[in-house]
Amino acid sequence: MSNVELAAFASDPALSRGRLFETTPSLTRSQYQRDRDRIIHSTAFRRLQYKTQVFLHHEGQHFRTRLTHTLEVSQIARSLARALGLNEDLAEAIALAHDLGHTPFGHAGERALNKAMAEWGGFDHNLQALRTVCVLENRYAEHDGMNLTWETLEGIFKHNGPVTGKKPDFLPQSFDLEMNSHASLEAQVAAIADDIAYDAHDIDDAVRAGVISLGDLGSVELAGKIVREVQALWPSLDISRQTHEVQRRLITGLIEDVITASRKNIAALAPKSPSEVRKAGRTLISFSEKVQKSERILKEFLFARVYRAPVVMKPVGISEKLITDLFSHYFTQGDLPDDWQRSADKAIREHDRARVVSDFIAGMTDPYALDEYERLFDARPDFS
Repeated sequence: MSNVELAAFASDPALSRGRLFETTPSLTRSQYQRDRDRIIHSTAFRRLQYKTQVFLHHEGQHFRTRLTHTLEVSQIARSLARALGLNEDLAEAIALAHDLGHTPFGHAGERALNKAMAEWGGFDHNLQALRTVCVLENRYAEHDGMNLTWETLEGIFKHNGPVTGKKPDFLPQSFDLEMNSHASLEAQVAAIADDIAYDAHDIDDAVRAGVISLGDLGSVELAGKIVREVQALWPSLDISRQTHEVQRRLITGLIEDVITASRKNIAALAPKSPSEVRKAGRTLISFSEKVQKSERILKEFLFARVYRAPVVMKPVGISEKLITDLFSHYFTQGDLPDDWQRSADKAIREHDRARVVSDFIAGMTDPYALDEYERLFDARPDFS
């Protein structure tokens, strides 16, 4: 457990709302440490190693994948939780699980699967992460799913804020995640750690890929000032080391800003328990107003210059077609692996059969999706 004393508004594992299935207490781990370990040991977590973040796996061995991104998010989440007197283990567990529902080929795969599933409720990676830990990851003798605590499930589902729409039909009525409320501060920490991680590492990957230069960031608020400082201090340093220095300074600055702003937000509300945090009606873990505006400008820059760059967009289009074609074939022709095909054949409603196909595709790694495409269509997409 953390050596830092928990604040009154932190999530105490001894006061957890529990698990769907009762289990023998661990003699060496808290409830949330146990959740973290179950997530790390899951098949879905290992698959993140071969799922795209922004740049496809074949483009280089040093670009972030969903796994390395997830590890960076969890490290930042722990740092924030420790500084704010929150439960580090719960923040880490939520951070480690937050991307378990992502498809192969990053957001391109998600968009394609959402479109393919439009008639049957669409596809959302946060909801899919919840399905993964509750329904799809079946390795335990005593129950289906990972049987995580209420607080971890809530954080996976609601870390970005209250969720609208129908309650997930795979959760029993007795396990209400209170969709209309905000989540714990630990979940909010995981969410903003996600923003910090990809703001910084997408700059690093984009410079490495030659999509942008450090100089391109000179006029961008937040990053530009740091770039000028680094280049003034070390003008002869090679670009990779300059970029790393920019990245680490950006992460440090954003973390420190979140700590300062969040302490003010928490002090203003003065919550005495996690329940009061959930009833606050707003997010308490945040950037300062000034940095929030600057961070938004940085995101706009990355969207225009990196995420929509030709070198990224060409494989995006190919990836979307690949996922679309796989879905269409599995849904109309079958050809799923045995266990999955049996599940699809048992489905009475078309909606349920489509969801089986969606679950199967969402769990694929990039290489497996390519192999399946080649098996089914006798062709392999060329991303080069």
